[in-house]
Amino acid sequence: MHRRRTPPAVRRLSLVIPAYNEAPGIAGVLKEATATLERLLDDFEIIVVDDGSHDDTAKRVADMARHDQRLRLLRHERNRGYGAALRTGFGAARFPWVAFTDADGQFYLDDLRRLLHHAPAAPLVVGYRLQRQDPWLRRFLSWGYNTLVRLLLRTGVRDCDCALKLFRRDVLHELLPVSTGFFVNTEMLARARRLGLRIVEVGVRHRPRRAGSSKVSLRDVPRTLAVLIPFLARFWLAPLWPGALPSLLARTRWLARLLRYG
Repeated sequence: MHRRRTPPAVRRLSLVIPAYNEAPGIAGVLKEATATLERLLDDFEIIVVDDGSHDDTAKRVADMARHDQRLRLLRHERNRGYGAALRTGFGAARFPWVAFTDADGQFYLDDLRRLLHHAPAAPLVVGYRLQRQDPWLRRFLSWGYNTLVRLLLRTGVRDCDCALKLFRRDVLHELLPVSTGFFVNTEMLARARRLGLRIVEVGVRHRPRRAGSSKVSLRDVPRTLAVLIPFLARFWLAPLWPGALPSLLARTRWLARLLRYG
């Protein structure tokens, strides 16, 4: 089998895929992932974290895993959130490099090759979507959010929530998210910047969702802001005035609750 050249330092990889009610398209995503990683790497594992799906997502993954030991299924008994699923997958990863992508099939997984090319020079390599194939409202909200977190948290990347990222596992344990929702990408990138870790950005292709429906909605905007506000207090003010942290969090908690539930 023809194998494309990848940097010698990147020969073994764990790919984490969080999934929630993705039964219609999960088999296609896993077939593409397996074929791609076979071309690029000497050894790999694919870890699917089923986050309490109500459909046949877990069953379809389990059926495929019986025929391929490189495919692993982890399950949450109830839906715990995107960030929680990523944390579970990251904690189970066994290889020196860890990547993740979504189960919606919107990324060309062959573009992992672009990320792997930069891996020896940086512990984090993150994608940004070229010609993003999402509805205009979602693109607009994403632009606004990225502008906000670049300003407030200095993430320094143009597409914070792009779900094609690569981490060196020995730094990943310092970046593991506390957030359980979609704030997870922002949290990890902010931690990386604070630790002084180098981050390389790489353009990746994007395509319309193949099957199923998006799990992101307008309701996630206030939920994400509800996490962002107390995180800002911890990130910026706590290091300057450590004794003020409890008071700061108490002052922001009422607003966070209002955003989350109101």
